[in-house]
Amino acid sequence: MMHGMEKSDSSIVAMKQANKQGKPSAEFAERRDGAEGNPGEARTCRTQSRVSVTQGLARIRKVARTRKTERFTSLLRHVDVALLTQAYYDLKRKAAAGIDGLTWKDYEKGLAANLADLHVRVHKGTYRPLPSRRKYIPKPDGRMRPLGITALEDKIVQRAVVEVLNAVYEADFQGFSYGFRPGRSQHDALDALAVGITRTKVKWVLDADIAGFFDTVSHEWVIRFLEHRIGDPRMIRLIGKWLKAGVMEEGTVIPTEAGTPQGAVISPLLANIYLHYVFDDWAKRWRRGKGNIILVRYADDIVAGFQYESEAKSFLIDLKKRMGQFNLSLHTEKTRLIEFGRYAAGNRTERGLGKPETFNFLGFTHICGNTHSKGDFLLVRITRRDKMRAKLKEIKDELRRRMHQSIPEQGKWLRQVITGYFAYHAIPTNYKRLAAFRHYVKDLWRRTLCRRSQRGRFAWDKINRIALEWLPFPRILHPWPYTRFSVKHPRWEPGA
Repeated sequence: MMHGMEKSDSSIVAMKQANKQGKPSAEFAERRDGAEGNPGEARTCRTQSRVSVTQGLARIRKVARTRKTERFTSLLRHVDVALLTQAYYDLKRKAAAGIDGLTWKDYEKGLAANLADLHVRVHKGTYRPLPSRRKYIPKPDGRMRPLGITALEDKIVQRAVVEVLNAVYEADFQGFSYGFRPGRSQHDALDALAVGITRTKVKWVLDADIAGFFDTVSHEWVIRFLEHRIGDPRMIRLIGKWLKAGVMEEGTVIPTEAGTPQGAVISPLLANIYLHYVFDDWAKRWRRGKGNIILVRYADDIVAGFQYESEAKSFLIDLKKRMGQFNLSLHTEKTRLIEFGRYAAGNRTERGLGKPETFNFLGFTHICGNTHSKGDFLLVRITRRDKMRAKLKEIKDELRRRMHQSIPEQGKWLRQVITGYFAYHAIPTNYKRLAAFRHYVKDLWRRTLCRRSQRGRFAWDKINRIALEWLPFPRILHPWPYTRFSVKHPRWEPGA
């Protein structure tokens, strides 16, 4: 055993050659590891407990990757004090408090004792989650979206459990699933969709919307899906407690018989697991032997591209049936099958029809356009008008609250807002919308300064000078989709 270890160690350590003869040799150095797994893990291992957390989850990932039918029977033991501590520091510091009234700062007082007590309760089975505090936030279309704000200890335990379950399910999830997964972002999903539309024979696009997904998820099916991979009854019971915890609205606790609370830490992962079995695996099987079909899913937002209209229509019919089997349904008004892609404009012109319809995905409207130079197909993506309008209204309301602050104070805040907005929306083909956003913010600022002025007016030349100092100008921050996608997926094939 020792001989094997010595041999292994000698293969890891290598001598750097001297740069010039006659000079001392360079120091010993470790060879670089391969890119397998999460390369960022090593940076989190500052203590012995962090090392044990990373090593334990790495073992789970390896087993999940190599044994696709393995059921994990002792997962809860990985939710130890070290992982709970890591989960606590991963939470947002200024997040709203749940019905317990505890904030992140409050819990930090006596943190070690608090987490030790929480760990004991979780493993003894005496931990009881509290109902979520329901809060409503306005949607761009004027409706109200219900959010569930969970208690702080529930957030901590859920965050730790998500870390453990991610080690299992990241090996199972399909490549076209992007929502709330480690190392994947909304822009990765947007890139994949753009590359699929521009580089393959997509002629039809299905924009599918699941009606009230987070409110209609079946608890029974969630547990059944989890049991495919999770054989630890304590972990299953813990998740069942969260599903049944209920919500508190106006002082009354309302039991939850279906759905997962939007805003809970565990909800995105449960949604991914649910749709992995309901949609992802099924869709992957469905497209075998068909024409070119691309799939992109971000949480409950699904976009599919098809080469043939007949297959697109058949997929939509089968998808409706599939959703119905698992207590889900497609929104009749928001689910659309449209002619879209490189050939859409020409084909519609031949039939005497107008321009191709557009569709929305992850905050952007997707449009069939053309390049100025050669007139080739160009996928144009611009910020959704309703989303920009909602953001401007939010800025207007906040400026009223900040009306009597000094111009530098207002300017610093507006600079942060615009910088954050550009960080997401500054994609190629969206420059005009970015410039329009900055102009409207400048006008809102001018109107606010007018309201507090004794003369009731504020000259445009003056606000332009102030804006030069505080409001950043738009510039494209994201690369073209294919550039970034080809770096992240160098061996990607059109049919993948």
